[in-house]
Amino acid sequence: MKVVAKHLEKDGAGYIKLQAEETEDMWHAYNLIAVGDRVRTTTVRKVVSESSTGSTSSKRVRLNLTIGVERTDFDSEGCVLRLSGKNVEENAHVKIGAYHTLDLELNQTFSVEKAHWDAMHLDRIDAASDPVRCADVAAVVMTAGLAHVCLVTAHMTVTRARVEMNIPRKRAGSSDHAKAIRRFYEAVYRAVLDKIDFAVVRCVLLGSPGFVKDDFFAYLCEEAVRREDRPLIENKAKFVLCHATSGHKHAVEELLSQPAVLARLADTKAAAEVRALAEFFAMLKADPDRAFYGYAHVARACADSAVDALLVTDGLFRARELATRRKYVALVEDAKEKGARVFVFSSMHVTGEQLGQLGGIAAVLRFPMPDIEEEDHGGGESSEEEGGEGGASRKRGGMLRGWHIESPR
Repeated sequence: MKVVAKHLEKDGAGYIKLQAEETEDMWHAYNLIAVGDRVRTTTVRKVVSESSTGSTSSKRVRLNLTIGVERTDFDSEGCVLRLSGKNVEENAHVKIGAYHTLDLELNQTFSVEKAHWDAMHLDRIDAASDPVRCADVAAVVMTAGLAHVCLVTAHMTVTRARVEMNIPRKRAGSSDHAKAIRRFYEAVYRAVLDKIDFAVVRCVLLGSPGFVKDDFFAYLCEEAVRREDRPLIENKAKFVLCHATSGHKHAVEELLSQPAVLARLADTKAAAEVRALAEFFAMLKADPDRAFYGYAHVARACADSAVDALLVTDGLFRARELATRRKYVALVEDAKEKGARVFVFSSMHVTGEQLGQLGGIAAVLRFPMPDIEEEDHGGGESSEEEGGEGGASRKRGGMLRGWHIESPR
């Protein structure tokens, strides 16, 4: 996603001009644009004109139009976002108040104006416009003396670091080769630690000719323990060792084309969400006082800083009522401030559909809070909210009664 222009006031009102460059950007646009927003873009409209003699003629005119969005429809197969609403700005060919449908497509520039851009909106734009934040696969290709540390998105490979050193040949009675190799491994180790965000990256492909990758991985594991580098210690299972013909950047394509690697990378983007939802179901079974769903229960747990993992579907941020959207945005921001892991599920993924059956929001707690349910039974807090998505707020025995929900595999 390319940010063409941006103007926001202190109160969050303003516009952002965007251009969707990749197919995923259309999904981001669908989640950004809500009912009540103003969208301006180039469109084609059939204009009927009448001559002085009374005869009529029609022609298709390309013009810039601004509509107040009343309906959004996303065509995932055609990758088209359709927006319907009334024209809200004076135009030579379209009267104010006339209905029109805008079709947003790839490489089309459009401007979105909101009364308030909240943190979730801005975070989504940052993620979509920064390839480093949306890359969930990293690759390190190396040979003796040359290494590239890269991030791989769905459509590009970004080089984050290049390490090149002169490695002398092995000679009997000389330790120069071993010392140079160790210095080289140290530089690559530092690049991996500094340039790969393990909170985003799900898998690190480590490739080389021969046994260079094996030797470096052994060095990495040993040094991570010695230096107590938690990011590497906790994420060493994400490394996948595979063969590459060189340490040049083009070798990344070789890694990605290997069948074993493709199988490992299948659906990596949703891997963390799958694990989070599996963790919720497992906790619900093992210790139900640490697994809650529904806004009322989750908000109560978050207020007491008890939430360890917050699971929420992106559909909640597309609610028609501004107050409802702000309510969930505030809950997410509060959870992040209190150190919770936050997972935003796509409503078009199977995990998002499953979470949607639980009201679209759930949480795994750091410690048991049985008093939340006891308060509901005692009448202190309503077990049902205003209804709609995210309104359900029940747990334990009544939670899954009559529903068929399978834990994600």
